[in-house]
Amino acid sequence: MEQSVTFDLDLIKRYDKAGPRYTSYPTAVEFNESFTADSYQQQVEISNQRGGPLSLYFHLPFCDTVCFYCACNKIITKNRKHSEPYLANLHKEIAMQAALFDSDRVVEQLHWGGGTPTFISHDQMRELMAVTRQHFNLANDDVGEFSIEIDPREADAETISVLREIGFNRISLGVQDFNPTVQKAVNRIQSEEETFAVIDAARRTGFRSVSLDLIYGLPHQTPDSFAETLDKVIAVSPERLSVFNYAHMPELFKVQRQMKSEDLPLPEVKLEILQRSIEQLTAAGYVYIGMDHFAKPDDDLAIAQRENKLYRNFQGYSTHSECDLIGLGVTSIGSVGDSYSQNQRTLEEYSNSLNNDQLPVFRGFTLNDDDKIRRVVITRLICHFSLDIPAIEKELNINFNDYFADVLPDLEQFKQDGLLQYDDEKIEVLPAGHLLIRNICMVFDFYMQQKVKKHFSKVI
Repeated sequence: MEQSVTFDLDLIKRYDKAGPRYTSYPTAVEFNESFTADSYQQQVEISNQRGGPLSLYFHLPFCDTVCFYCACNKIITKNRKHSEPYLANLHKEIAMQAALFDSDRVVEQLHWGGGTPTFISHDQMRELMAVTRQHFNLANDDVGEFSIEIDPREADAETISVLREIGFNRISLGVQDFNPTVQKAVNRIQSEEETFAVIDAARRTGFRSVSLDLIYGLPHQTPDSFAETLDKVIAVSPERLSVFNYAHMPELFKVQRQMKSEDLPLPEVKLEILQRSIEQLTAAGYVYIGMDHFAKPDDDLAIAQRENKLYRNFQGYSTHSECDLIGLGVTSIGSVGDSYSQNQRTLEEYSNSLNNDQLPVFRGFTLNDDDKIRRVVITRLICHFSLDIPAIEKELNINFNDYFADVLPDLEQFKQDGLLQYDDEKIEVLPAGHLLIRNICMVFDFYMQQKVKKHFSKVI
C-alpha cells in the first residue's frame, strides 16, 4: 500500500464530521441487553467448535488522580485497599471464564488496561498473573504478546522489573503532552524524567516494544508546543506511537467540564498540529498505520500491514486477528464466536453477578450474516486502505456491486474527490483519503445509514 499521507485541508474540512472509530463492527452503541450470559455461553460453544488461540483483556479501573480529558471507565481513589475486593472478584471471573473454554486453547495475547493497571501492588500483580496462568494456557514469551498500559507516575524501575518477571513483554505509556501549561490544564503533571526512566527500565529488563500515547487538541496546545513534545518523544525512539484527537464531549463526560472551552485550540489550529505531527513523524522514519497510529517499519504492526494481516479490535490495531477476545473485569468488552459482549458497568453490579455465580455479562450483540460481511469490508479498509473486490466476492459469496449497490454513489463521490480509486477489481484508498478512512468506512455501515443520531467523536 501507499504509506504516505496527503493533508488536503479543503477535503478535511468538508468531510470532518462525527463517526465511529471502528474498533468493532457493529459498534458498541448497537449493543443491547437482550444479549445475556446465556447468549454468551452459546457463543463460547461456537468458539470452541472453531478452536484457535485466545486473547485476554483485563480492565483495572482504579486511578489515583483524574485526568480532565479522560473518557475511560475509571474509579478515582487514593485508597489502595479499594482494589482488594475487586481483584477477588476478578480472580473468580477468571476461573468462571476459563471453565467455559477448551483448556488446550492457547492465550497468544493478553492486555491489562484501565484506569491505571499499576495502581495495584506488586504482590497483587504477581497474584493476578498467577491466577491467570492457573486457569488459562498462556503462550511462551517468544510467541505471546503480553502488554500493559503504564502511567509513568505510578511506576518505577522496580515495577517494570516485576512486570517483566510475571510475563509482560510490551509496554504502553501515557504521555499526552510534556508542556507544563498543558499538563496543568488537564491535571496530569508528569515530568520527562520519570517518563523516560520507565522507558529505560523497560529496555533494560527486556521488554521488546515501547509504545507512547499522545493527545492533540488539549487546552493551550499550539503547533510549536506540540512539535517540541514530539521532538522529545522521537529522541527516545519508541517502536509505536499513538497521536489521538481529543474529543471534547463534556455533555457525556462530566470531568471534561473542568477544562475551559476557550482554552482549547481552534479547529484550524488542531488541523495544523495534526499536519505537522504527521510530517514530523514520517520524516523521523515512522510509518502511518492509520487511525492515529504510527510504527517503525520493522515493527510487527507495520509488517502485518504490509503482509495484509493487520486487524483491529477494542484495543486498536492488532496482529492477532485469529484470536477470540475474552473481556475480564468491570465494563470490559469481548469478542467471542459471532458476538460482542460487555460486562457490568458498576462495581456493585459486577460483584453481585459473581457473588451469585453468574457471568457479569451486561449486554452484547450477536452478528447476523450482513454484519459479518460488512465487518470484513470495513476491517480490510481501515487496516489496509484497500479492498480486492474479486477476492472479497469469493470469500463472502457475494456480488460486490449488487450487494453494495447503495454504496456505489458514495464511492463515486470519493473517487471524484480524490480520496480513492475504484473499479470492478479494487478499492484503493489514496494518500488524501488515509486521514478520512472513517468516512469511507461509514458508507458501508448499515447502522450509520439509518440516520439515527449517535454520540461519536469527530473523525479529525
